[in-house]
Amino acid sequence: MEWHLWLGYFVLSLLLFRLLWGFVGGRWSRFASFIYAPGSLWAYLRGRSPLEHRVGHNPLGALSVFALLLVLLLQVFSGLLTDDAIFYSGPWVAWASPEWVDRASNYHDEVGKLLLIGLVALHLLALVYHKLIKREALVAAMVTGDKVLPQALPESLDGSAQWALAAGCYALAAGLSYALVNWPLV
Repeated sequence: MEWHLWLGYFVLSLLLFRLLWGFVGGRWSRFASFIYAPGSLWAYLRGRSPLEHRVGHNPLGALSVFALLLVLLLQVFSGLLTDDAIFYSGPWVAWASPEWVDRASNYHDEVGKLLLIGLVALHLLALVYHKLIKREALVAAMVTGDKVLPQALPESLDGSAQWALAAGCYALAAGLSYALVNWPLV
């Protein structure tokens, strides 16, 4: 259970980092670059979307990203309110009503876990589909930050300044995570 707690806190810091990075990160990492109108999703599904919609997160991938972020946030925050009545009480349990603690515990143990497993499986299947059917190396693009395109598009900033900004954002996210986990103890 101790590993579960530490990994949950780590996931919280990564989520907070990703939320920050969605506003200050590189061009294709920013949420503004992959918030699409419903018509864009329909055009993508019909194979008629512009190249810009396939560089970072395509319209369907964007929905997946937002779903994963939401479900992970709910999972982490419900964990802070979880009480198994035997071994563990989350750091926010003392601040919530028993009804909310029961709801959070149920969501965390039953609903959220299944939603998260389903979304991760769907995400992995999409990666396999893109690799085998569409012949796109999305995993390589995620790791390297580079994607081979048929024409030039604006590049995302990448250099020592961006790395320093990312390190600063993660430090801020880790500090916020620590404060959120320890806040009720103050």
